[in-house]
Amino acid sequence: MARHNIVFGRDQAVQGRNYHAPQFGQSQDGPPPGTQWSSDFGQPAAGRQAAGQQTLGQQGGDPLEAMYARPAATGHDTGRMSMRDALNAITATLGTIVVVGFAVGVTPAALGLVAGEQGLALGMVVTMAALVIGLVGGLVTALVNIFKKKPSPILVLAYAAFEGLLLGGLSAMLGQQFPGIGLQAVVGTLAVAGAVLVMFRLGVLRTSPVLNKIFMVAMVAYLLFGIVNIGYVFLTGGSLRDGVVGLIIGGLAVVMASYSLVMDFEDVQRAADSGMPRVYAWRCAFGLAVTMVWLYVEILRILAILRGD
Repeated sequence: MARHNIVFGRDQAVQGRNYHAPQFGQSQDGPPPGTQWSSDFGQPAAGRQAAGQQTLGQQGGDPLEAMYARPAATGHDTGRMSMRDALNAITATLGTIVVVGFAVGVTPAALGLVAGEQGLALGMVVTMAALVIGLVGGLVTALVNIFKKKPSPILVLAYAAFEGLLLGGLSAMLGQQFPGIGLQAVVGTLAVAGAVLVMFRLGVLRTSPVLNKIFMVAMVAYLLFGIVNIGYVFLTGGSLRDGVVGLIIGGLAVVMASYSLVMDFEDVQRAADSGMPRVYAWRCAFGLAVTMVWLYVEILRILAILRGD
């Protein structure tokens, strides 16, 4: 199936093709010649046989009984990604975005309580700086994570921190005009993502080749409209995403982001089932974070249009 998400575009293992899981206890490239293992897990056949004979000699038991007496191998033993690894990486990534975004978002109000109008003005300067830094840093780290062949937990968390700066700054700026809009956007984002997750777990929402093609065409159209809108803003100072047109485009964007979430959930499940190396849990977390940021921004934009009318 053709890939939908450039975050996973270089990972054929996540796509479910041309990936051969490593042998038990080995890395993807296999152990180097002459490697000595500290335990019987992942040993060559001769090593496992010798260890088994030694164990049987000490216990004097039946070979089959001794085999069943051994503890079951876990994802930690094999070095393969499990669903728990994915959930841990996703929690850390989204948690970083939420914590950093909340800290930036409440800065103007906090400084306003301490120093009055001057503190509020200083807080807005801080949030503006955070927005710019988050925009540039998020773009750079996103591109690095996309084109980096091996996932990096540090780079994924750095992307999450920059996105937290961006979303916190954006929410604080809109919050001065529309109080409480940031919290409303958070609740709306969690409601949409939660509903998609529940329907995915129930088997109601699934992807298909036809829907994937429609999604890609819609994404191209959405990006082209965004480029045209940027030019329109610079030339006229207005925006094509205001009023009814803005609500329609925003609604379509939320639908596309929701479908992208279904794709991301399938990617996580596929990666866990195919025995990917554990570090690829961070690639899954990165892809899901990109979709969640997009969903939050679109819901925030819709709320701003509704409250501005």
